[in-house]
Amino acid sequence: MGEERSPSSHNGNPTLPHKVGIPPKQKLWTQFASTAKETFFADDPLRPFRDQSRTRQFLLAVEAFFPILGWIRSYNLQKFKGDIVAGLTIASLCIPQDIGYGRLVHLPPQFGLYTSFVPPLVYACMGSSRHIAIGPVAVVSLLMGTLLQSEIDPVRNPVEYRRLAFTATFFAGVTQASLGMLRLGFLIDFLSHAAVVGFMGGAAITISLQQLRGFLGIQNFTQNTDVVSVMHSVFSSAYHGWNWPTIAIGSAFLVFLLVAKYIGKRNKRFFWVPAIAPLISIILSVLLVYVTRADRAGVQIVRHIQRGINPPSLREIYFTGEYVLKGFRIGSVAGIIGLMEAVAIGRTFAAMNDYQIDGNKEMVALGTMNIVGSFTSCYVATGSFSRSSVNYMAGCQTAVSNIIMATMVFLALQFITPLFYYIPNAILASIIISAVIGLIDYNAAILIWKIDKFDFVACMGAFFGVIFTSVETGLLIAVAISFAKLLLQVTRPKTALLGKVPQTRVYRNLEQYPEASKVPGVLIIRVDSAICFSNSNYVKDRILRWLADEQETLTSSGYQPIQFLIVEMSPVTDIDTSGIHSLEELHRTLQKKNVELVLANPGPVVINKLHASNLANVIGEDKIFLTVDDAVKSCSPKFAVEV
Repeated sequence: MGEERSPSSHNGNPTLPHKVGIPPKQKLWTQFASTAKETFFADDPLRPFRDQSRTRQFLLAVEAFFPILGWIRSYNLQKFKGDIVAGLTIASLCIPQDIGYGRLVHLPPQFGLYTSFVPPLVYACMGSSRHIAIGPVAVVSLLMGTLLQSEIDPVRNPVEYRRLAFTATFFAGVTQASLGMLRLGFLIDFLSHAAVVGFMGGAAITISLQQLRGFLGIQNFTQNTDVVSVMHSVFSSAYHGWNWPTIAIGSAFLVFLLVAKYIGKRNKRFFWVPAIAPLISIILSVLLVYVTRADRAGVQIVRHIQRGINPPSLREIYFTGEYVLKGFRIGSVAGIIGLMEAVAIGRTFAAMNDYQIDGNKEMVALGTMNIVGSFTSCYVATGSFSRSSVNYMAGCQTAVSNIIMATMVFLALQFITPLFYYIPNAILASIIISAVIGLIDYNAAILIWKIDKFDFVACMGAFFGVIFTSVETGLLIAVAISFAKLLLQVTRPKTALLGKVPQTRVYRNLEQYPEASKVPGVLIIRVDSAICFSNSNYVKDRILRWLADEQETLTSSGYQPIQFLIVEMSPVTDIDTSGIHSLEELHRTLQKKNVELVLANPGPVVINKLHASNLANVIGEDKIFLTVDDAVKSCSPKFAVEV
């Protein structure tokens, strides 16, 4: 009886000419070096240095840190024409936005302009993206403003608040540069796309709600960012705190900005319309307020914006004292969010234009940019998607467009800031609302719902966390749900029951192919994950549960009980000590149930470990097969021929 149940040996069956290959054993150092290379140097950054002279290697190393030295040699007048048009276009967009973003981070308006002067110049020399536009962005500005305000009151202690902002910017740059230099850029991928979509959407609504203070002309406004506190503050001021001339100005220009945005979206040829609309709004509103003296009717205006370029701020950074750790905490969070946004934008435009960017080099460039920015009165800068889109559509060819934009900001700081005196706060609120409304990507949320319901939970968790609590809480929820999904996938891997697709030798998931046939007396299970300490017990228990359910069904129907359990291991990319122990326990349990364990197609890493642990001999060399079909031919040769 035992001979009938045993699978035939590989050598005894002429239809099974192939054994599972055992790759040659590698030395420990070779394995370690290979793993380290794939983890930290998957892009093979040293490839260009091979077979080069020392002088050439030195030049390539300098170009690696300063890509401008590479592409500037092929720069020409045609490219400059595209860059100057793009630079002027994004300058007309960024100057009004920057004034508003400075207020969003609770700093004087000129600090937003400072942040669009020095950082773009540094990035133009060190960055590898041709199309990204650098400067302050709404989400990072809100995040920094919220976190800084929780530590220091910007009204009562403006100097300490400003110093903490520079400290946070310095540590944001250090965090970004460190991740790049240590080749740890893959860490930012742990925040899932769904969580980012929800976080950005929630932040956009929070930013818009914060602008109601300037849009409605409210004097006393809550410092909290959650929707309940903001709406309570808005409606409690309805009878005595709203300023109707302010509302009229803000509403009229918000409609103008949204219509301009709609025109640019409907017809790509008119991309310049939404780009220059904020600057037109600034000019017209300043003239309106100046001529009508609306400021005397309660319309709040910007008033003084300090003239001149960035003053040095190195001495204002906290390198000692109680605010160092606070600055590091705020800066690291803001830096990582800025990294995610910038790298995503850079990759998007690189893919559209058939060139590649090095994510780790980008992180070094962004980090250096923010470190230098912290020395020159800037707060955290990153890539702006709206400005980068305008930059691309305006015909940008290289990072020179950032230099043109920075030059225009320099001229604005030097010569025209006194003209900004009469800018109504309502106009800045309208510009920010029109800018961030595009961050609410409802189409992406709908697609996430269709594709993966758990991803949708992550998206909504981050979204409602930002809206109903705070930006930092929403971010923590986004990170927590992303990690929860990752842990769930690792600890609860998928397993599938396989059957033979008719007229083929292929075995597939019975749920996907219900017409596939089960093999009498044989249960075939596929494990769709590596087997490691976090899931080994679950995999063993799940396989035994499959077996128990199948045996129960067969017994009640009077069919032949299961005699062989085949585990299809092609998706099992790795197995650790815990996984080996679980397979040993599974083998012993099956022996007690008079069921034989058979393995099919273990990969090179797995088969090496099976032999190293002697489990291959325990199970039996003649029970490890190259394919499921080979295993079935040995376990149930009659079925293999008939079906």
